[in-house]
Amino acid sequence: MACSHEGNTDLAGKIIDGAGKAGANAIQFQIFKQIERAVPRHPDYELLGRLELSPDQWSDLAAYVRNNYPSLQIIACVYEPGSVDLCERIGVDAYKLHSADLSNPYLIRYVAGTGKRIDLSVGASTIEEITRAVECIRMASDSEIWMMYGIQTFPTPVSEIHLSYMMKLRELFELPIGYQDHSDGASEAAFWLPAAAVGMGVDVIEKHITHNRLLHGVDYQAALNPDEFCRFVDMVRQLEAAKGISVPKTFTAEEMKYRKYAKKSIVATADLHDDHPLSEDDMKYMFAERQGLQPDQSSKLIGRILRRNIEKHDIIEEGDCL
Repeated sequence: MACSHEGNTDLAGKIIDGAGKAGANAIQFQIFKQIERAVPRHPDYELLGRLELSPDQWSDLAAYVRNNYPSLQIIACVYEPGSVDLCERIGVDAYKLHSADLSNPYLIRYVAGTGKRIDLSVGASTIEEITRAVECIRMASDSEIWMMYGIQTFPTPVSEIHLSYMMKLRELFELPIGYQDHSDGASEAAFWLPAAAVGMGVDVIEKHITHNRLLHGVDYQAALNPDEFCRFVDMVRQLEAAKGISVPKTFTAEEMKYRKYAKKSIVATADLHDDHPLSEDDMKYMFAERQGLQPDQSSKLIGRILRRNIEKHDIIEEGDCL
């Protein structure tokens, strides 16, 4: 939910409800302390103060998730060690490291020390920065790493996204890859771009959710409203189901029915009498009333002698031959 809660726990609860009722896998909290995240002269310093929630408030929100949506994981995007300590107390399931901290080995090592999964955001980062961050994690712990790709423009123009580069990163680092969608929440691209990413084989989808995008609050640009998010999750679940498995599978009953209907069979081109030696000219390959030998099995019949009369368009079977 990033900072869509605007420093209000009631709004945060509505966003959690939206994610939980939609059947999402996880909700991501953005946890920080104003005085640790930015210097007072930073242009967003006062805004960060208005958005900061207290440790007790975060604890209450985590408890709200656990009590109402026990299958919803909690991921914490953290910016300093003190927030990591808080997240360990409230028992988050995984961490996200913002791309701003890819060159911050001190925080990377601290988060890796928890042993929990790290969602490593790589937007606006070089290959060298990503490589050093991954190596830093691996030197500190066995934490699982998910690489999260997104363009840090809100909203992101479609022409700037480059999904092919995202998949190249998965190939280069041999890590699960996630797509952080920051396209305009009010556009159709907010649905079809993540769908395209799923089709390309992405492992994770990160999507912003807010309480009411029309209010143009904090982090609204790429966010979906709760009802839209519900449709979004349903879309992703259907895409997952359609994606299926990548190995041969047993035919369904409907597929078997279709095979019997659609596969061509070997039938007689004319009335044929017993003792007739079969040749290729005696055979046609057509839809029949039932499934017989398929065309690629004609060698089982050619040169054989018929043992009974066969009428035109009748199926010719091995049992019809001597």
